[in-house]
Amino acid sequence: MSLRPTLDFLLYQWLGAESLNQRERFADHSRETFDAVFDTCERIAREKYAPFNRTVDMQEPHFDGEKVILPQATHDAQRAYAASGMLSAAQDYEVGGMQLPYTVEAAANAFFAMASVSIGSGLLTTGNANLLMVHGTDLQKEVFAKNEFSGRFSGTMCLSEPQAGSSLSDVTTRAVPDGEGFDADPLGPRYRLKGNKMWISAGEHELTDNIIHLVLAKIPGPDGKLIAGTRGISLFIVPKKMVDTKGELTGVRNDVALAGLNHKLGWRGTTNTLLNFGEGKYPVDGQPGAVGYLVGKPHEGLRCMFHMMNEARIGVGTAATMLGMAGYYASLDYAKNRPQGRPVGVGGKDAAQPQIRIIEHADVKRMLLAQKSYCEGALALELYCARLVDEHHTADAQAADDARLLLEVLTPIAKSWPSEWCLEANSLAIQVHGGYGYTRDFPVEQYWRDNRLNMIHEGTHGIQAMDLLGRKVLMEGGRGLQLLAARINATIEKAIQQPELAVHANALGKALQHVGSATKAAWAKGEPGEALANAVPYMQAFGHTVLAWIWLDVALASLSQPQLAMNSGAAHAGRMGATRYFYHYELPKIDAWLQVVETRDQTCADLPEEAF
Repeated sequence: MSLRPTLDFLLYQWLGAESLNQRERFADHSRETFDAVFDTCERIAREKYAPFNRTVDMQEPHFDGEKVILPQATHDAQRAYAASGMLSAAQDYEVGGMQLPYTVEAAANAFFAMASVSIGSGLLTTGNANLLMVHGTDLQKEVFAKNEFSGRFSGTMCLSEPQAGSSLSDVTTRAVPDGEGFDADPLGPRYRLKGNKMWISAGEHELTDNIIHLVLAKIPGPDGKLIAGTRGISLFIVPKKMVDTKGELTGVRNDVALAGLNHKLGWRGTTNTLLNFGEGKYPVDGQPGAVGYLVGKPHEGLRCMFHMMNEARIGVGTAATMLGMAGYYASLDYAKNRPQGRPVGVGGKDAAQPQIRIIEHADVKRMLLAQKSYCEGALALELYCARLVDEHHTADAQAADDARLLLEVLTPIAKSWPSEWCLEANSLAIQVHGGYGYTRDFPVEQYWRDNRLNMIHEGTHGIQAMDLLGRKVLMEGGRGLQLLAARINATIEKAIQQPELAVHANALGKALQHVGSATKAAWAKGEPGEALANAVPYMQAFGHTVLAWIWLDVALASLSQPQLAMNSGAAHAGRMGATRYFYHYELPKIDAWLQVVETRDQTCADLPEEAF
């Protein structure tokens, strides 16, 4: 099966992406230029990524004592991706970009994620460069960001530490001024960093001329002590190799050393590293400490880094979605071709009767429809969030601000929901294959392994849930939640006029009310410990409500174009079937999730350690 018809419907018939060319920034574009980008990305993904997905899984990165070795296929794929211009697709013409809408960039990257998420594309490099374009100096943009956009350099984000994990307030990496003239370096105030960072994706390789690390570290106060908590964190550019003000390599290696490679369940094609900064293995100018250049103001590093983190969270959600989609397509193909069993009912046990294909069994259809509803719904959610990014940057002031706040509320869902439910889709894909799904003869076991990381990537489920219930639905007096409710209610009002959708519209209205009352009940006493004890069930219910809305809106778009439905009856029937499935099988789950939220149930929080 091809992703393209689904993508085309969601982009053009549902989101109206073609109308973006009416805005000044995108005036040079049309559906033809958007489709040309998709054609190119689809071809590169088909030729350079998909055939080598198993190769990079089996041939893990290894360190030969000098450098990290990756399969040739990874080098070829990365070169083809950089040559496509996708690293700077949404950037200004002046920096070598294509000034594409972010909606189009996100959709185009879906082809690579589905073909081989393990090879990777440019998520971290683009995110790194985008951060520098917002928070860096003019020279930092010129020397570091532009070379990342061209593919000459690549980028990472270095947050976690072995002893701190996701608790960024506990990072201990230090940054001290590099001599008296530290603030006179044209590349930015120059510091020396010392510390350890872990779980650094693409932290060491030979794919590009240089690797630009964005590192969180703390600058000691006048007493030499680190400031406690996240307010003491600053952000630094730490290149693997030193460069001059023209971006040329000086031949000096910075004091960043590979301490080890993490060997993972999935995403095996991407190096994942433990890096030591300033251990003295590669002293610069004979002095210990990795050289780093301050980004933005001191002690505002976390605020800067969230620019990249939030972008990465949507990227992780998209990766999870496309892994789910790959498994769905594989299991659908298998179900259409695998004969087994006979029809239930009269003569069903007659061995003389021919076998039927497993797609004719009701339970296999259930598993396929569940996958379809999870994965196509998640893709619609990710594209909707991408459209909000374009609204934030190019709409009028009020619409832009509304888009910003909606994106704040939806980002935890865009990251967490696909990483949970598209993983479940991968599990169902294995189940459809039966015992074969558990073997390496079929691709679905790898899709599941690759996807299992995404519930952890860029903030675990628990972190996303506390962000949602503890901050996002409360911020600005709850205005973000009110904006989302208004959009959901607008869809309900339209859908209730359609006989085919009216029952779903009523169900969504009740679900939305339940989420609202549960939000208030969770915070009734104003005690974070009680409110957040069941943040994950809250996020699951919130996410299911959002996805039910997305499916209802997609169904409306399908129904509102009768000629389209007539010309593509099977696709229309599939969208309507997925909508019914989600409302009949999935949305009812939210009542159980919200019950423990409303009562501020302390079953888990109160159980003493020894009882486990």
